[in-house]
Formats: sequence, C-alpha cells, structure tokens
Amino acid sequence: MKKAEFIQVVAEKAGLSKKDTNVVLDAMLETITDALSDGKSVSFIGFGTFSTTPRAARTARVPGTDKIVDVPATTAVKFKVGKKLKDAVAQK
Repeated sequence: MKKAEFIQVVAEKAGLSKKDTNVVLDAMLETITDALSDGKSVSFIGFGTFSTTPRAARTARVPGTDKIVDVPATTAVKFKVGKKLKDAVAQK
C-alpha cells in the first residue's frame, strides 16, 4: 500500500478530507522522526514501539569482490511489534 492509498483509507475511516489526513500523517511521521533523532522511543500500546539502537563500527567484505571495507558506527531504528498487531497478522 502506497502513501496515497493509505491516506485515502484513513480519510474514509476517520471521516476527514484527504488533505487533512495528509497533514496529520506528515505531522505524525515528523514527530516520530524527531523523537527517534533525540534518542527517545515512541510506543503505541497494542501496535508496537519504535526505538533506536547503536551499531558498532565493523569491517565487512563486499560480496563478489572480497574487498574489505570499514563500516562506521551508526544508530539504527528498530520496531518491536505489539501483541494486538502480532495477533491480527497471525490470524490472516
């Protein structure tokens, strides 16, 4: 499902215009991004939790060429699935 399709479905379910739904969705995604950038986690009970985790620097081998490259340390985003979402997906 693409963003436009998602906005249309949410707008219909919420009884909002697609324009208003787009504004809300963009604000929500920006807020989650800002929180994760600040090292905070964002939890939606039953849906899941977005958080960050540090990744250490390492050396990696490029497949096919066997060239060794240094991969710098970084921070990655992770998502832990909530029980309601996990159960809903498992039943389909």
